[in-house]
Amino acid sequence: MATFISVPLKKSSEVDLVKPLSKFVTSTYPPGEEQTESLRAVEELNKLRKSALGRPLDKHESSLEILLRYYDQLCAIEPKFPFTELCLTFTWKDAFDKGSLFGGSVKLALASLGYEKTCVLFNVGALASQIASEQNLDNDEGLKTAAKFYQLASGAFAHIKDTVLSALNREPTMDISPETVGTLSQIMLSQAQEVFVLKATADKMKDAIVAKLANQAADYYGDAFKQCQYKENLPKEVLPVLAAKHCMMQATAELHQSALAHQKKKFGEEIARLQHATELVKTAASRYDEYVNVKDLSDKISRALTAAKKDNDFIYHDRVPEVKDLEHIGKASLVKATAIQTPLSQKFTDLFEKMVPMAVQQSMSAANSRKADTVNRLTGSMREATNLCNGVLASLNLPAALEDLSGDAVPQSILEKSRAVVQQGGLQSIEQLIKDLPELLQRNREILDESLKMLDDEETTDNELRGKFNQRWNRTPSGDLYKPLRAEGNNFRNILDKAVQADQVVKERYTAHCEMIALLCKPENELSAAIPSANPAKTLQGSEVVNVLRAQLAQLDEVKREREVLEGEVKSVTFDMTAKFLTALAQDGAINEETLTSSELDTRYGSHTQRVQQNLRRQEELLSQIQVSHQEFSALKQSNSEANNREEVLKKLASAHDSYIEISCNIKEGTKFYNDLTEILLKFQNKCSDIVFARKTERDELLKELQQSIAREPSAPSFNVPSYQSNTPAPASGGLTPVPRTVFVSLYYQMPMAYNPYAYGQFNMPYMPYQAQGQAGYPGAPPAQQPYPYPQQPPQQQPYYPQQ
Repeated sequence: MATFISVPLKKSSEVDLVKPLSKFVTSTYPPGEEQTESLRAVEELNKLRKSALGRPLDKHESSLEILLRYYDQLCAIEPKFPFTELCLTFTWKDAFDKGSLFGGSVKLALASLGYEKTCVLFNVGALASQIASEQNLDNDEGLKTAAKFYQLASGAFAHIKDTVLSALNREPTMDISPETVGTLSQIMLSQAQEVFVLKATADKMKDAIVAKLANQAADYYGDAFKQCQYKENLPKEVLPVLAAKHCMMQATAELHQSALAHQKKKFGEEIARLQHATELVKTAASRYDEYVNVKDLSDKISRALTAAKKDNDFIYHDRVPEVKDLEHIGKASLVKATAIQTPLSQKFTDLFEKMVPMAVQQSMSAANSRKADTVNRLTGSMREATNLCNGVLASLNLPAALEDLSGDAVPQSILEKSRAVVQQGGLQSIEQLIKDLPELLQRNREILDESLKMLDDEETTDNELRGKFNQRWNRTPSGDLYKPLRAEGNNFRNILDKAVQADQVVKERYTAHCEMIALLCKPENELSAAIPSANPAKTLQGSEVVNVLRAQLAQLDEVKREREVLEGEVKSVTFDMTAKFLTALAQDGAINEETLTSSELDTRYGSHTQRVQQNLRRQEELLSQIQVSHQEFSALKQSNSEANNREEVLKKLASAHDSYIEISCNIKEGTKFYNDLTEILLKFQNKCSDIVFARKTERDELLKELQQSIAREPSAPSFNVPSYQSNTPAPASGGLTPVPRTVFVSLYYQMPMAYNPYAYGQFNMPYMPYQAQGQAGYPGAPPAQQPYPYPQQPPQQQPYYPQQ
């Protein structure tokens, strides 16, 4: 009666976690303590996987603890790494498939962390079932431990049943299909309930309690049998064990209920229940004795029945009722599938505790973008105001007109502008920067084109193989997988196209002003000679309009200096939204990034926005006043053609200076933009290279599997060999090879050579007319199978890692 079912472990191929995870860490976090710590954590995670999956595990709690820690760590890092982009491929074999003589076995390779989690959790349930089955059930501690681990196994398999389809987004292997793991969960729950029956019996609890516990166990086993009947992937030895356990648990319930009837002096009912229990154990003994030992239970029932009949025949003479007329036995469940809630390990500590989840990283990126937009909007409005101011002053030839009252000397402001242009490199520096732009642009285009070409080539190969193998090519189409990368690539292409347009605008502006910029670069004597002279103007040095105009220009300079200080303050504002995003994620399970960031930006930049608006309004007022004063100033000046020509040249020189400063700034920003974009595109190229390499590895492995599968397929239809050509002796009557007597211990059961794996008919359960009210009926017979003419070779044990 101590036969329990345990589940074999799934086996995984080796996976290098270090390279892709480390690449993400180094590309996401700047060099420093945080990056170093994360890289160290990646190494520890890789070691943890090897400990959990890369070696045989002992049937001990310490081995289970390693599996639990790895599962907890997978759950912890899932939101912190973009696994869909990393394309880490995990390969697992079907736990119940032992391959064939020609090699190979059913396995599945998926670039999905959800798949890895599901398979690890399956191993948690499998190892828990093995540990429970190894317990000594003759002592209280062993009974408690077994019950705990059977319930853990049931919970693990139940969790997979609820989550596997959403985690994989495709058909799983049979061992982790919802139907299979649902059956395994029910089997584990049945065994946990049986352990409590054994414990209640050992603790000498009341017969009424033991009867209810055993009846519930029988009900659980009956449900498990029904679910298992049509599971072709499960070992066929499972079915008779479940049928036998159903009979034995019900017999145990009848035995203890008969004792309760004896206590109530219902001697006829006592005998009826013991007779029914006898029939149940006889069924188990005659059909399933190679899997379960019913001798102790049978002897106990036999002794009780003999004593009850003797007392009733000589003393009580109570009528023995029909089995169908007996009152049904109640049920009491003491087991429940353990809920899978992380962390499962009590010793778990997150290796990546300081790394924020991807949701927070993405929100931080969006928040930084909003911050940059705010800064650009404020600084952009101030720079536009400065350009407007310079343009207006240049059109009015201010302040040069106030300095040029003599009509022949170069105005001081023009000399200062000339020195500024020369100090910044003059025409030569701008021409060199403009010359470098096309090379920078071409470099970025080549990186982008090469990245997308890698995707195109791999997708073409994938489509060709899909057309060749049709439904057998059962991996995610490259076209679907590459959609995010192609969208990213198109975005980069649009950015480059806009950059080309911006480059053209800068070149056109340079062409328009290069002549006057060249003039500003000349020595003072050549500059003076190039500026037309004019007759001396009337003495305006002491006039009121000149003084007013100079005062207004001084105020305008103050406004511009204030704006420069304000721009520096706007750029220097710093704040970190990480804590707020983490709090929102913990409280609400999601982050409303736009609301949180907008509120923080209003707080941080509200006062700066008001000061910028005040500054712009002040400039607008001053420019209006300056234009009015300039009209009065122009009316006082003596007008002639020479003066007009001179003033026109001075305006162009002032405008050329402003254009030079702006063009130089624009080209430097363009150069920086292209260099920064090169780094981003190189990361994009690495991302494309990684996913293409992962897909190539996956493709090669799938091709190998398909080739092995095709090699195993028969090249011609099967046919029957004439009996006179066969040396195999005819089987005994009934055509079934006798089954050797053995005790079923594990689903990973190795069948002896003499065993006929197709002779299932001997396990058919007999028709039992009794079904008390509220009691589940007996499981039906398993589906009949036709015997195959030739015995199969025993399965060969496959190596742990697939051989290349």
